[in-house]
Amino acid sequence: MADLHSELPIAVVAATLPTTLRPTRLAALLVLTVLLAIGRAAESIPPLKFEQRALPNGLQFIWLEDHSAPTTAIQMWYRVGSKDDPAGRSGFAHLFEHMMFKSTKRMPSEFLDRLTEDVGGENNAYTADDVTVFHETVPSNNLERLLWAEAERLSALTVDVRNFTLEREVVKEEYRQRVLAEPYGEFGEFIQKKSFTEHPYKRPTIGNIEELDASNLEEVRAFHTTFYRPDNAVLVVVGDFEPEQLQKWVDEYFGKIPKPDAPIPRVTTKEPPRDNPKPIIAYDARVPLPALAVTYLGPSVTSADAPALRVAEQVLSGGESSRLYRKLVYETQLAQSAEYSADLRADLGLLTYEVILASGVPIDKARAALFEEITKIAAKPISDEELTIARNQLLLSKLVDRETFEGKASALGEAAAIYGDPNRVNTDLGDLQAVTPAQVQAVSQKYFTPANQLVIEYLPEAMKTKETKGKAKK
Repeated sequence: MADLHSELPIAVVAATLPTTLRPTRLAALLVLTVLLAIGRAAESIPPLKFEQRALPNGLQFIWLEDHSAPTTAIQMWYRVGSKDDPAGRSGFAHLFEHMMFKSTKRMPSEFLDRLTEDVGGENNAYTADDVTVFHETVPSNNLERLLWAEAERLSALTVDVRNFTLEREVVKEEYRQRVLAEPYGEFGEFIQKKSFTEHPYKRPTIGNIEELDASNLEEVRAFHTTFYRPDNAVLVVVGDFEPEQLQKWVDEYFGKIPKPDAPIPRVTTKEPPRDNPKPIIAYDARVPLPALAVTYLGPSVTSADAPALRVAEQVLSGGESSRLYRKLVYETQLAQSAEYSADLRADLGLLTYEVILASGVPIDKARAALFEEITKIAAKPISDEELTIARNQLLLSKLVDRETFEGKASALGEAAAIYGDPNRVNTDLGDLQAVTPAQVQAVSQKYFTPANQLVIEYLPEAMKTKETKGKAKK
């Protein structure tokens, strides 16, 4: 911990932060205060003092009382994501992210907006591979209404032709805007699809227009009945409330929701280890410049290797001082962008290098420079300075998030729903602090191997040769 509380100038501290955390001198000063407070703590970060219990119907309930502001954050985490979409029906989990804002037995469509935005609060939702999450923050005197509303849309959502048809069109339009309208929009989907051979992580979270069009109301209703149930959910409440009253409300509104008799189906498909997969070359008429991806299968988010992989991610791709940006974008000017992500999920992870080349750069030259960096992080331990910067970036990002009730609720929900243990919220930061340069090198050697490596070249249509013309992208 000594490196976290050294007397660094504010500008130096700010430079270690992700760009979103360093817009002003005041922000840097606040972060420095956090760093100093952590450093003076007895070698530990104060834990989140939450409590939890399970309702008889299986709902997992977690709460953390905090009267520092007159607001409350409410989150519902459902253990259903795109990996649970039916075969040939990608986008169902995403569809229900939208449909849960439609009408229920006792609420008209979009009524949740009235309960939040009209009182100065906010609400939103997102879908991921493993979970779908709904979250609100409201003045604390509105807490009971939001608990009622969340229980209402869990137990009495209207899944009819009108709601289904309207929201299917919304999801399709989102796909057009976020994927089809972006020059490299389909590149990410292509990487995902080709990086997994068996596991449903290969399905796009956002969905697929063709498969959404082929879906029908009965399939959608079956999906809702299967996964939107109390024993598949985690309720998290953080903020200004009286615990006794909160318990009564939760029991009143959620406790009466019945637990279905049928078991919840879980993904059991195992992704086979890679065995020197062949490189893939694909063409897209919309991309202006060649792009390159190199992926490796990684471990589950709960793996003991996860903290070191997170540090490696920051060293390689944590801003403009990172290895990839400095080498490929700034020094050699081979690329417009160069990124690496350690996307660790509940079942397994995907470690992805992604490069968009600069104009006129031969792809062989960019590929060689990228592999030089991949080889380097496995061949030699990172420096103590790199470790300090990367660790500070990770810790500060998480600690700044935890300054808000919503951030605390998100950390608790993720630990419970994805990691399977809410207590991980109080151990994972310590695991990050304990990472060593040798561990970063070890995980790089373990996963960045030729046998585990898939290379994807994603090229403009104009680069097709006579031999390749006529072969469709698959």
